Amino acid sequence: MSSLKRRQFLRFTSSVLATLGLSQLDIQQQSLRYGKVLAQSTSRKLALLVGINKYPQNQRGFSDLQGCVNDVELQQQLLIHRFGFNPKDIKILTDAQANRNGILTAFQEHLINQAKPGDVVVFHFSGHGSRVVDPEPITADGLNSTLVPVDESPLYQQGIVNDIMGKTLFLLMSALARKTDQVTVVLDSCFSGGGTRGNIRVRSLPGGRKWNAGQEELQEQQKWLTELQLSPQELLEARRQGIATGVAIASAKPHQYALDYHFSGFYAGAFTYLLTQNLWQQTGASRRVIERVNGNIKLISTKQIPQLEAQPNSGNQEKPMYFLEQEIIPAEAVISELNGNRAQLWLGGIPLDSIEAFGQGASFVILSASEGESTKVDLVSRNGLIGEALVTGEARQGDLLQELSRAIPSDWRLNIGLDPSLGKEVTQAKQAIQKLERLEAIVAQSGSQPYSQEVHYILSRMTAAYRQQIPTASQEIIPVGSIGLFSPALELIPQSFKQAVETVPEAISRLSIKFKSLLAARIIKMTLNAQSSRLNLKVIMGLEGKGNRRIAQAFTPRGCRQGNGKCASTPPWSPGQRLIQKLSVGEPIQFQVTNQEERVLYLSIILIDPSEGLIVWFPNEFQRNSAANPEQFTRIEPKQTRLIPDPSQDDFVIVTEKTGLGEVLVIASHKPLTQALLRLRNLSRGPIRGDDSVNVVSDLLNDLSVSRSGIVPKQRIQTSEIAAFSLQFEVISN
Repeated sequence: MSSLKRRQFLRFTSSVLATLGLSQLDIQQQSLRYGKVLAQSTSRKLALLVGINKYPQNQRGFSDLQGCVNDVELQQQLLIHRFGFNPKDIKILTDAQANRNGILTAFQEHLINQAKPGDVVVFHFSGHGSRVVDPEPITADGLNSTLVPVDESPLYQQGIVNDIMGKTLFLLMSALARKTDQVTVVLDSCFSGGGTRGNIRVRSLPGGRKWNAGQEELQEQQKWLTELQLSPQELLEARRQGIATGVAIASAKPHQYALDYHFSGFYAGAFTYLLTQNLWQQTGASRRVIERVNGNIKLISTKQIPQLEAQPNSGNQEKPMYFLEQEIIPAEAVISELNGNRAQLWLGGIPLDSIEAFGQGASFVILSASEGESTKVDLVSRNGLIGEALVTGEARQGDLLQELSRAIPSDWRLNIGLDPSLGKEVTQAKQAIQKLERLEAIVAQSGSQPYSQEVHYILSRMTAAYRQQIPTASQEIIPVGSIGLFSPALELIPQSFKQAVETVPEAISRLSIKFKSLLAARIIKMTLNAQSSRLNLKVIMGLEGKGNRRIAQAFTPRGCRQGNGKCASTPPWSPGQRLIQKLSVGEPIQFQVTNQEERVLYLSIILIDPSEGLIVWFPNEFQRNSAANPEQFTRIEPKQTRLIPDPSQDDFVIVTEKTGLGEVLVIASHKPLTQALLRLRNLSRGPIRGDDSVNVVSDLLNDLSVSRSGIVPKQRIQTSEIAAFSLQFEVISN
């Protein structure tokens, strides 16, 4: 082979690719254990779940939230069906029930008074957070974070609030610690300043030195000081050391945003949804779980980083989530109600990226079906996370379900919100966007939720206020008055803002290619199914010529079966192995793809770049004679490991030129990707943009689809026919 290789250079922007909404599937640590679904311990499991959407409206700045009550249901369904909680042991307080006295009374009577040694206790709060003056502070600013109940103090105009201070929560946890140390506190709220960011509500109320706790709060603290026989000084020292018992999980760092997020057809806390969805698929140490959620939440916002704090010197961060050591079968759904052959499903385990593909035409298989039985559940409709389905075969309420197929709608659309900063040009912008195929313009409205439906991106002018919220490096090159795109959480979309002197029609014309690329990326993400795929495949992304330098890796936990039909007890690499996930500019990338199936697989590798569009890494024009028979060059034979590029036969090297985050999709299928490959072969070299990117995705879905069904055409993707991975990595300077 000639030493002079032709090089395919891969370009990256210096900003986060997560703004495209593509998934980083953290399946490297995926549990491969298939066994008991629910914990079999004799310990009691108690939970208090609090969610507040409807707050009073007054001058303090209260605003309604929309996802907190759904958070409670997300946790309730998870605890019952995945962690074996008895529904009778779960106390729920929502909206009007979640007043100050109701929360404190329930905490004492349901948790503290009932808990016994060895019991498991969970407290979850979703609602507004704030801060008040702390008479005995442990922070330099002299403030203490709070949980805001639904009822406001009649003295709020004098700066007195009804909030439950973090100090009080510490005392309540201290009382629990005398009964059990297996306590988990989850707080999906923040104190960074409330209001709206784009189309997202922030779960926070204004706080600071003008606000003080009421007399009832101080009396509550004194009651527990007496009960626990603690002096104020002893309490102060204990608070400085850390939390009182168990683990405490916060949805964001201090001064960050806890987002009340609009998902596909429903609202929920961004953190709570991703936490519970992760736990439907796998459990593990609390630290590992929060690391996975951290990776996923970046797809929504880079300004929300969940935090885990463990009781000092306890090692609780390494103990199982909710302190329940158990084996679980990964699942996407559960039968919550059953009436004859009609079932209602709870779809809590559906990944964020693909939830839109779970409507009419999607199907599941019941895990509890006996060997040889064929029990299938066909989804008829979906409203948020509740599905209506028809059952073929025997089923019971509480049966867990795994994905059999998904149904990707053919009526793809990209919803573009029109920001109020466009002023009188909103009508002009709407008319220009509506002329573009598959785009829908949504005008902002007054009220706490700016848009009447889900928006995927927001078209906006760069105002002085918006400019202060974006990274400093971007501020230097994005002038006030320029037009571009934000995410729903009002984070910058790379390379979308240009010069300041530009009319709205000119900006929309310039962005038309980017709209198509973003649409293509949105549709591709619906195929990602590494957790549910039944194909037996593993992928390692490393550095060419350096086999021990792995950047990212993934495998299909449901497909890694062996001769006895079961998965291995450990992954094909050490579960504790820490990947590099970083490479330097110019370092050559190599993929190692192993087909552990008995049949041939066909492979495609695609880079998604928000500034460039789709970039096909494999197959590519540098493969010798690949144009004559592209299917042959994408084959991976049974039990074969293929290197891409393979130095022994390929005349190309994959390298990077710029720093930034990159995300690669690896798609393997039993069916050859005929239509997509033909279109790719006929396109010119370089990134695939605009209509070409949409057409390539359309062809790809047609190749992968097994059939179409329903009133609206849908492309059905079966877990037995396709495995689609997402690998994320970072390119750094030398």
